[in-house]
Amino acid sequence: MKIVICGSMAFSKEMVKIANKLKQENYKVILPRNTKEYAEKILTSETSYESTKNKIDNDLIRDYFDEIKNADAVLVINTEKNNIKNYIGGNSFLEMGFAHVLNKKIFLFNDIPEMIYTDEIKAMQPIVLRGDLTKIN
Repeated sequence: MKIVICGSMAFSKEMVKIANKLKQENYKVILPRNTKEYAEKILTSETSYESTKNKIDNDLIRDYFDEIKNADAVLVINTEKNNIKNYIGGNSFLEMGFAHVLNKKIFLFNDIPEMIYTDEIKAMQPIVLRGDLTKIN
């Protein structure tokens, strides 16, 4: 199974750790561009590659859509950010929407957050793992 990992770059360390665990279980895993550099603090918010200009110049949204199109599932890493438990940001929400439209499996690492678009997340019927990667199938 090929899994595309989605999430805020604030969760980059967790994304790398989870990707490594999944690879040990023989999953093919795709991470957002530069995730390892964020995790290793080579890139920081001061040298952000998440800026609007970078997203446009490198066509990052469309690029990741192509990754999702060629995968079996997305796994959204959603932990606490900005005092929001199980945070799912705008890009991850878009990526979930892409996956949903393409009938891909959507996994959430943690529970569905209480946010302005909670109803839409619930409507996509993600599989909530509650931190248990063995539930991926």
